[in-house]
Amino acid sequence: MEAAVNERPIPTGEGLTFEKVWAMFQETGREIREIQKETDRKMQEYAEQQRKESVKREKEYDRIFKENTRKIREMQEETARQMKETDKKIGELGNRFGELAEHLVAPGIAERFNTLGYHFDAVSPGGQKIQNEKGMVTAEIDILLENGDCIIAAEVKAKPNMQDIKDHVKRLGVLRKHRNSKNDMRTIFGAIAGAVYRSEVKKATINAGFFVLEQSGDTMKMDIPNGFVPREY
Repeated sequence: MEAAVNERPIPTGEGLTFEKVWAMFQETGREIREIQKETDRKMQEYAEQQRKESVKREKEYDRIFKENTRKIREMQEETARQMKETDKKIGELGNRFGELAEHLVAPGIAERFNTLGYHFDAVSPGGQKIQNEKGMVTAEIDILLENGDCIIAAEVKAKPNMQDIKDHVKRLGVLRKHRNSKNDMRTIFGAIAGAVYRSEVKKATINAGFFVLEQSGDTMKMDIPNGFVPREY
């Protein structure tokens, strides 16, 4: 249309009248309106195209977000399942290690304490369950050593940790109360035996006043630092 405007012959003035000039302006105005109309149409088409593409992108983003959310949820569920399975295996391992206490720790534990002058004449490798007046088990002890003067309650763990130390303190408190109820006033000491001992846990065990028994090959060795004084219960 612009070409049509440019190709219009330039008035020469010959025979030029007001009517002709007015008609020329009207024609030019009409062509400009047509051009503007076509421009507006293309702008609207472009805007509509952009809107559709935006909606399409939003739908795709929403689909991707939902898909990623689903995958994350599945990963979380699988992780939780694996952790539960791992906890179960660790628990089973702990139980099996507890069962091995009789074979791994118990045979030489009395001998090791006897070298310290305790002279234990009774060892209960099967441990002891302490029940309250309602028959509920309030504490379980893996290995119990006894003589006429004292008792040593040993807890056996595959890999002792800080919580095990706290638990054993509570366990010995329960044992003390239980023996008091039977008028058994013998001194009670604690020990923790472990297959793998981290240095900080070993230090904390000793600081808690417990004897440390650590696996060494097929036997258990006792680690007693200079100046160690066992805690009495």
